[in-house]
Amino acid sequence: MTIRAAITDSVATVLVMLSLGLPAAAQQAQKNSHLKSIEQCNGTDRIPVQVRVAGCTALINSGDTKPAALALAYNNRGNAFAAAAEYDRAISDFDRAIELASNYVKPVNNRGVAYLRKGAYEDAVKSFDEAIRLDPAYGSAFANRAEAYLKLNRYDRAVQDFDEAIRLDPNLTWARSGRCWTRAIIGELQAGLDDCDKVIQSGSNDAATYDSRALIRLKMGQFAAAVDDYSSALRLAPNLASALYGRGLARLRQGDSAGGDRDVAAAKLIDLKVADAFARYGVQ
Repeated sequence: MTIRAAITDSVATVLVMLSLGLPAAAQQAQKNSHLKSIEQCNGTDRIPVQVRVAGCTALINSGDTKPAALALAYNNRGNAFAAAAEYDRAISDFDRAIELASNYVKPVNNRGVAYLRKGAYEDAVKSFDEAIRLDPAYGSAFANRAEAYLKLNRYDRAVQDFDEAIRLDPNLTWARSGRCWTRAIIGELQAGLDDCDKVIQSGSNDAATYDSRALIRLKMGQFAAAVDDYSSALRLAPNLASALYGRGLARLRQGDSAGGDRDVAAAKLIDLKVADAFARYGVQ
């Protein structure tokens, strides 16, 4: 299983106030420096992490940034740290953003995602609880909390949150993909298949959705279709253990012992517990 949770609004625009009372040339130089830092801190994921961190750090340390904008700078730097898998530093920055702007919901959600990616699932749930309290219409927070519940094997709660996320934002395709996976696990196969089909038909091309639909095909006994979907997932994510293991099981059921054993062995090299996970899903 891949984590579908997403940090929302990874770019939050930062504006700063420049110091007054300086000579014109000094003010212009300061303005140019600030504008560069703002551009870097507001940068998209295509801008290198270290550049984004440097821009946000310059704003944070400048002494010229008002509290609301400072909160945005901490949030954006937290997003950059999270993108680099530096989750403890990200969480620290999200905490600071929340201290500066207690009603600013995005760092609360983003902190939850950092906890989720770190593997601190209970802490993730608590952060998403708080984000939802601050904004009950925040679809992404519901979907993110569903991902945390999935990791805790609380599948009924995950389905409920995915339902609410999709109700709030029908275009949230990764939430529909997550609900497909959850439904595959709990045995709501046709409903799950419908979810995955809608995601794929929308033009989304991600390994998680193919992996989810493949599990449904496997449980339905549609082994050739399962192999095709698992292969599609692996073209997008060659080291996805669940796809390798699932494809191995499908091939074994087709009578392809060599191919099946090869996939199962490769999956176990990536994730020693993959067989235990499939046993929880009702497939052995």
